[in-house]
Amino acid sequence: MHRDVLEKYLNELLDIHRFQDYCPNGLQVEGRHQIEKIVSGVTASLDLLQAAIAAKADAILVHHGYFWRNEDSRIVGIKSRRIGLLMANQVNLFAYHLPLDSHPQFGNNTLLGKKLGFIETGRFGGQDIMMHGELPKKTTLKELEERISRTLLRKPQVIGDENKIIHRIAWCTGGAQNYFDAVIPQNVDAYITGEISEHNVHLARETGIAFISAGHHATERYGVQALGDHIAQKFSLQHQFIDMDNPV
Repeated sequence: MHRDVLEKYLNELLDIHRFQDYCPNGLQVEGRHQIEKIVSGVTASLDLLQAAIAAKADAILVHHGYFWRNEDSRIVGIKSRRIGLLMANQVNLFAYHLPLDSHPQFGNNTLLGKKLGFIETGRFGGQDIMMHGELPKKTTLKELEERISRTLLRKPQVIGDENKIIHRIAWCTGGAQNYFDAVIPQNVDAYITGEISEHNVHLARETGIAFISAGHHATERYGVQALGDHIAQKFSLQHQFIDMDNPV
């Protein structure tokens, strides 16, 4: 299919103009016109680009792309090597950040909740990205930690009493530890996100809300995979998800 048709479809599907984001969403680096194979991944690192090119991808679809707010705008160093590799091989780079976190079907938050068996009851926070819900059955914090570890294949960092009973829960994938203040009024027992900062420990202890850092990369692997599978099926394209290991 033509690159411009795919871009238009993705931009409309993810409703990108609704979001005030930290980076441009959509086509970030222009490559060849015709697309037959897409490789998806979490972050457009050099390793992912090289793996995608080796897999003969015409386009790469990621959650974390380039041109972030307040970064050096010059195309030098690491950025030059990455973009230069894409352009030399005429490979397109599509990146969707907050729109992919938020989407009700292909969003990272929606899919993480489904993976962990949560029952969604609503959204809150800036741009309605954060979610809250319930566990089908009350469980201890220790049991929830073990479920997350089994599902995400990564041991989470947990702040809280392991015997605490968890029923209501809030979550937001990725680096959403600074949104903890918005979680506190939601009357939940635990908050799951991808990263943790020093001050989160004190807030968790003082509010009694368990804080679970389950991994930035680990919590954001599912949206881009589901989106890649969707467009491959809809437009008869090839799709391959490549998971580059990241312990954070």
